[in-house]
This record gives sequence, structure tokens and C-alpha cells, in this order.
Amino acid sequence: MPSNVATPQDFQRVAGELERSLKLRSLPFAMRLCETVEQMQAVPRIRRPQAIHTLDQLVAQAARLGWTVGVTAEDLVGDQCRAVVGLGGQDAPWYEAKAMVGVWYATPHDAAQHQAAMHVVPAGKYRALVVGPLSKWGRADGAASSALDEPDIALFYATPGAMMYFINGLQWLGYKRFDWSVVGESACADSWGRALKTREPSLSIPCFAERRYGGVEDDEMLMALPVAFIAKALTGMQALAKNGLRYPFAQYGIQQDVRAGMAVSYSNAAGKPAL
Repeated sequence: MPSNVATPQDFQRVAGELERSLKLRSLPFAMRLCETVEQMQAVPRIRRPQAIHTLDQLVAQAARLGWTVGVTAEDLVGDQCRAVVGLGGQDAPWYEAKAMVGVWYATPHDAAQHQAAMHVVPAGKYRALVVGPLSKWGRADGAASSALDEPDIALFYATPGAMMYFINGLQWLGYKRFDWSVVGESACADSWGRALKTREPSLSIPCFAERRYGGVEDDEMLMALPVAFIAKALTGMQALAKNGLRYPFAQYGIQQDVRAGMAVSYSNAAGKPAL
């Protein structure tokens, strides 16, 4: 875990700074798994779905509408959505995925291989999920604890350029190479499924279902990770900004002599151009 700590009192600030730094078009949001339905129902002003949805739709209600939504297995259209967050599936029929054969995969073997490759929260422990804007989590005044004290993970949609800048911020101090998976369809397993399971930063290319049903735009990617990593990345991005490296990236020109532009970014301790 990163050394930077984001306490429940910091979540609104962290969400606001992330929006400003990356020029986000939707709200950073967060998830928390609940071991009982009663824990989910105790969240103040929680909304409950009035129809059957994909989890992508309910995520979009948090990110695009600013709603805090409580989800149980019965609210979701099928076991593919339930399995990723540990609310169902993960039995023999789910691993066979016969409904995907001839739709997404050519053979039963291909479909089964896909299911086995997905990152999922183990089923059995959790009964509900809360999804809501990150700015609504935490306690601004140190008040008594509630079910919205701290999420398991935070998530945000951003363009590829913004995602790279965020990753640069994560790597500013305590560098680490990131290796992420692409499971294909059901890419929520690469984002919130992986992050909920491993509690590590997890980047995904949203899939057909997320874009068709979850309102994800064509140029958006999804990052999922514990909030402390966002605090770490913000510190890194602030350092990069002091060096003149800011998002959005200013275009330099594909036919210009590059030396002047490079010299702005790379200089030695005496302030003389390094290139």
C-alpha cells in the first residue's frame, strides 16, 4: 500500500483534486462490499433499484448522476454481474458460460477459458454492495461512524491521456511497473473485480456491456483502486506540475525542431538545458 493516507475526512477533497487535475467528465465514485443487507440499508439516503439492471448501469448512476445506490444479487440481471463482486455465480454453470458460446466465443472451451480468466471476489461472504460518489463518503466532522465511513475501492473514468498522467503520478515516488489484464468482454473483472480482490490499482478498457448499458464513452478507460493510491498519485502529479508537466498535454508539433521543447522539461540542477 502507498505511504500516503486518505482518511474519511479527506475523501471530498481527494475527489475534488482528482477531478481538477485530470479534467474528469464524470464523478469519481467508490464501492463497498457489505456482509449483510442490513449494513447496506443503514446507509443514509441510500437508493434502491426499481428495476433489474446490469451492474454497469448502477455504476453509471453513481458516476453520471451522483446517486448512492445499494445493490443485492436480486437487483442484477444475471450471474455475470453478480459473480464479479462476489454476490453470486461462480458455480459450474457460470464457469461453463453456455450463453456466451457462439456470441462472444467460438467454442465451449473458449467460453470456459474466459470465465476462468476473470478476476472475481470469492462468493459467499458478501450480500450487498454500495456504490456512490467518492465525495459523499467519509465523515467531514469526525461524527459517529456509518456504513459510508470508508469504501473498499474508488474508481474513475478518464481519457487515455489522463490515465497516463495519473499513472505517472503513482510512479513519481516508489516506482513500480504495472501489469494489467484484458479479459475482453466482462472487463469489469479487470477493474472493480480485480481491485476488490487484490486491493491494487487496476486499469481496464471498458467492454461492450459497459459502453452499451453503462454510458461509458468511446474514449474513456476505467481505473479502480483503494483511495490511498489516489492520494499518492495526487502528490506525484503536484510534483510533476511543478516541473511543467501538466494535463492536458500541450501539443508541440510533429515537424518542429524538438530540442527547444525537450530543454524546457529536462534541465540539470544549475538550470541549464540538459539536451
